[in-house]
Amino acid sequence: MSPIFDYLFGQYADYDALDIMLEIIAVIFGLLSVWFSKQNKILVYPTGLVSTSIFVYLLLKWGLLGDMMINAYYFIMSLYGWYIWTRKVDADHYTPITRVTKKENITSIFIFIGTIIFVFIVYQVFDKWNSWTAYVDTITTAIFFVGMWLMAKRKVENWIYWIIGDLISIPLYFYKGFTFTSIQYLIFTILAVYGYNAWKKNTSKNLQMS
Repeated sequence: MSPIFDYLFGQYADYDALDIMLEIIAVIFGLLSVWFSKQNKILVYPTGLVSTSIFVYLLLKWGLLGDMMINAYYFIMSLYGWYIWTRKVDADHYTPITRVTKKENITSIFIFIGTIIFVFIVYQVFDKWNSWTAYVDTITTAIFFVGMWLMAKRKVENWIYWIIGDLISIPLYFYKGFTFTSIQYLIFTILAVYGYNAWKKNTSKNLQMS
């Protein structure tokens, strides 16, 4: 085994083979979900539900409470987003991609602050303030909660939150020993940049046609 391979994947030597396979499957479906989101396809949600349900199980087993709560929230918001994306605003049109309103920006701030308070309380109750990563988890959880809510509402700005959260998560998950998940977030970042540009073009096209 090469030193580089051992450095990247050596931590998996003590993992159950089933857990490794589940993480890989969750990563694959997570990537598919982000790809379908970039393409503005409804398949973002069923693929996302598969990925998040697996990650909820794994992260709970590994004792990563903050990460588990993120994925549990993703699961719930995927159901909500699936409904919003398939809801018709009139007889011929589904919920369109739009920019955030002032009211939605204010709501985003409340979600961000509320999430930080919620995670802080949970970590206090379960005595999870045992590493600097717990403090970073609090911030990334809040960022992703806002991003997921805005994606469910089909807002262009959701991608900005994903990009910020993904960039933080790349080194964070690698430090925690989950290389496959870290690589997933690296690819997420690239897809999120393309997704932001694609959705921005979509809104510009809709404005020109209106």
